[in-house]
Amino acid sequence: MFGIDSSIAGLSDGTKVMVVLALAVLLGLRHAADPDHLAAVTTLVANGRDRSSRAAARLGIAWGLGHATTLFAFGLPIVLFKAYLPEPVQKGAEAAVGLVIVTLAVWLLARWRRGAFRHAHVHTHATSGADSGRQFHLHKAGESHQHAHRSATARSPLQAYGIGLVHGLGGSAGVGVLLLATIHDHVVAVSALLLFAGFTAVSMAALTTGVGAALSTARVRRSFDRLVPVLGATSFAFGVWYGLGALDVAPYFF
Repeated sequence: MFGIDSSIAGLSDGTKVMVVLALAVLLGLRHAADPDHLAAVTTLVANGRDRSSRAAARLGIAWGLGHATTLFAFGLPIVLFKAYLPEPVQKGAEAAVGLVIVTLAVWLLARWRRGAFRHAHVHTHATSGADSGRQFHLHKAGESHQHAHRSATARSPLQAYGIGLVHGLGGSAGVGVLLLATIHDHVVAVSALLLFAGFTAVSMAALTTGVGAALSTARVRRSFDRLVPVLGATSFAFGVWYGLGALDVAPYFF
């Protein structure tokens, strides 16, 4: 748990309802910026063939909803009954987060090795809104335009939801500590937990939208094949360290 979380939670003693709820919103908005979330979302978005901000937002919404689901499900007994997960289970959940990050990184590097990012082009779509017109897509050699679009959107939101579920489980104990440290009324505690989970989902959707927008810029498009191994290797190293840290094998700062 980062010091900023403790500082935010410490702004209230749990007696002022509106202050407590406002702090829950702030904690939810900040939570998506944790390094493990940044590593996961970067590799998740980079793995997709459609890197427009709209496509990234769809992944972010699914990822955030998965995270919020587990946060609330495992946070509820904590804020109501102080029923924390056993320490071995907490460590296992955090290690699973590291495993997910490693898996995403390996998947990204394997696709890069097969040349999945060497055929890039920009074309137009008859869509409305901020992402209308020119959009960036990556197709494999010999792959039809229609097939590329079907494969790019077939399962990604479901995968993102599953990744969010694992991340939520890994962070549930810290959420409970923060809320229990400031909230004594059960109604307020549950309301704060709902706000925390909901605004975590909102911030994750915003984060992935931003990552998608960054990865679809002209400069990144031109060098994406060279950028992928850097993203993959960095995420892989972080995931290994995160998992080992959760198991007390390496220094752990969360």
